[in-house]
Amino acid sequence: MALKAGIVGLPNVGKSTLFNAITKKNILAANYPFATIDPNVGVVTVPDSRLEYLENLYNPESLVPTAFEFTDIAGLVKGASQGEGLGNKFLSHIREVDAIVEVVRCFDDANITHVEGNTDPIRDIEIINVELILADLEIIDNRLDKIRKKAETTKDKDALIEVSALTKSKEALEKNVPLRLVEFTEEELHSIKAFNFITLKPLIYAANVDEDTAVIGYNDYTKLVQEYAERENSGVILMSAKIESELAELSDIEKKTFLEELGITNSGLDKLIFATYDLLGLQTFFTAGPKECRAWTFKKNMTAKECAGIIHSDIERGFIKAETMSFVDLEKYGDEKKVQEAGRLRLEGKDYKMQDGDIVYFRFNV
Repeated sequence: MALKAGIVGLPNVGKSTLFNAITKKNILAANYPFATIDPNVGVVTVPDSRLEYLENLYNPESLVPTAFEFTDIAGLVKGASQGEGLGNKFLSHIREVDAIVEVVRCFDDANITHVEGNTDPIRDIEIINVELILADLEIIDNRLDKIRKKAETTKDKDALIEVSALTKSKEALEKNVPLRLVEFTEEELHSIKAFNFITLKPLIYAANVDEDTAVIGYNDYTKLVQEYAERENSGVILMSAKIESELAELSDIEKKTFLEELGITNSGLDKLIFATYDLLGLQTFFTAGPKECRAWTFKKNMTAKECAGIIHSDIERGFIKAETMSFVDLEKYGDEKKVQEAGRLRLEGKDYKMQDGDIVYFRFNV
């Protein structure tokens, strides 16, 4: 299942440094606006100790973790919705992602230019959020009059629903309320899905801090970001892009030692990956055997048959049963045979809702 998270923020807040750490790619990270001109896409794996356990148990020929894309998008400036900076090019790239990671500068450094002159995370957040709201409003204004005329003339049900959703959206945005905070019916959400509204996308703030703050866990700036995020029901991850870039150059053993020396349990990058994964309501099921152990991403509440389709459309089409055991049971009993002897191996039907950590063998016939 393809998943894309876009990294956004003002110029020089640490976006490209963070992206370098995520993908271990040498993307240009210069001390001036628009160092990143085109979006850079990198695939990052989701750390999962369960997959390591399966590898040790099955000793497979190949191991495939679940992964998703992070897109580093060029720095936004005030007036982007009106064409300033990279303008609409930037905004069109954001529309293509599933979730937004908004990097906010929460450290002082006289050697790194701030496009607005000084460090003020709330001002920075509001600059970006206003531009995103204006960009969504422009789409609504271009569409609403046309669809309203159609709805009034034809009384078409779908058109009436779209008018309701767009009117509700316009009223919220004009009050600086992002669409992710607006209550829509399922029909309304479906009617505006094709517009890919930016402010409807789930968002998480990545507070970029200095090394000392990364160890302590907060500073005056991050407290402000936390309070702001709580008001709009968004998450916040504290991380030091500088530390993450250093960690990216280390082996797993060296990384663990380095974090222990700093007194940090998990890297900010791992926290961000898990938080973004959870933000989109995603979970993991596994297929396991001597040929391959693989993690698969699925959305919460997907059925066994739908999850079969993630592997291949033929498996979904010819679905018979899902031979299923939980990772917890496999770890408890030690191998498949003992899980079966304990009566914990199950045959689930097409409507079974997959659970995080399920290990599945799909029976199908095409």
